[in-house]
Amino acid sequence: MKVESGWGWMFLLLAILFELSGTTFMKLSAGFSKLWPSVWMFVLYGCSFTLLNFALSYMNVGIAYAIWSGVGIVLITVVGFVLFKESINLNQVFWMSLIVIGVIGLKTSGSVH
Repeated sequence: MKVESGWGWMFLLLAILFELSGTTFMKLSAGFSKLWPSVWMFVLYGCSFTLLNFALSYMNVGIAYAIWSGVGIVLITVVGFVLFKESINLNQVFWMSLIVIGVIGLKTSGSVH
């Protein structure tokens, strides 16, 4: 068994950032009606899944995927609010704070592969 290492967390962080970028370009592609944002979306998602795959060499799939998706949800909500002027309400903030608490709990759980 491999213990989670800095490499796993680095790959996971990069996977999250590429997923965030891919989702941003998904919005910019306007339903695939704009070529270059659509192309970038596929490239960035490909990078994200590749890095997530590398992270899984060091981490449990459930932990890695929960963190990848949970952090991605929170970050893309912030991007939507800041870049795309999408609304967010207190109820959404509450539920996303539970996601953050869950991610912190998973990070500190000390799981091994």
